[in-house]
Amino acid sequence: MSNILIVEDEQPIRKMVGFALGRAGFTLNEAETAEQAYTAIHRQRPELILMDWMLPGMSGIELVKRLQRDSNTQDIPVIMLTARNEEADRISGFQAGIDDYISKPFSPAELVVRIQAVLRRTQHSQPADILAFDRLTLDPLSHRVTAGDTELEFGPTEFRLLKFFMQHPDRVYSREQLLDNAWGRNVYVEERTVDVHILRLRKTLAPHGFEHYIQTVRGSGYRFSPNP
Repeated sequence: MSNILIVEDEQPIRKMVGFALGRAGFTLNEAETAEQAYTAIHRQRPELILMDWMLPGMSGIELVKRLQRDSNTQDIPVIMLTARNEEADRISGFQAGIDDYISKPFSPAELVVRIQAVLRRTQHSQPADILAFDRLTLDPLSHRVTAGDTELEFGPTEFRLLKFFMQHPDRVYSREQLLDNAWGRNVYVEERTVDVHILRLRKTLAPHGFEHYIQTVRGSGYRFSPNP
């Protein structure tokens, strides 16, 4: 039974979500503000967070950024619940580190399916070997990426994307293929989202000289290769 935290200041929405998740077998904890949520997260770590964007005080997007800066919470998947549905808002959410984005009003049944899809692709399954290219190393079990002796900080989506690339070097993948393999087939995410996360990957790798490992193949997609 997965423990879900909903951060939402509107009680009717919390009640509706609680009913739907309870029927689906989830345990739900609630918070009305970002500060309440931050306390709840450190008291009992959730397996997934449902985050409203517009909260009193600190916004949901600012809380996501705060969680991303903390190595103890940066790998907790987040689904954003919001009435903001402009493309710029969705891109801002994914850039901040969220894993999925649901516009209000939403179907409780769709919410449950999306939660299940995010949990499937973020929860650890089988033990995996350490992946290494030159001084760039990824350990799937400890969820750590290092460049030499320096540990790099990645959000959960960038970590999954880098892991997939390192497991399949020197192969070109289209945006659609990367969405299927790093996000999952049941997740409805625009292909342009891949470009946002590729940019973030390169930005984190750049200070250590590994940004060229993520290569753009014009008209086809992307590949991971230590060779220029």
